[in-house]
Amino acid sequence: MIETILKVDGMMCGMCESHVNETVRKAADVKKVTSSHTKGETVILSEQELDIDALKAAIAETGYTVKGARSHPYEKKGFLSSLFHK
Repeated sequence: MIETILKVDGMMCGMCESHVNETVRKAADVKKVTSSHTKGETVILSEQELDIDALKAAIAETGYTVKGARSHPYEKKGFLSSLFHK
């Protein structure tokens, strides 16, 4: 899994978060997407690396601006994983 974090400017409320999430789902094959207007970011989990430029363009069409992006391998963290992976 890959975690991609986009810094998104212009989200002001929960409805903005929903618009960005829906746009990301339509633009890319993702497993999970969550946005936070208070943090100004969208977190995406996917099986493959995402086309950041395509995501930026799709989000820009909805009136928001992606100010930055970073991706890294994602490993699910949970209570039990800390017990077994020492």
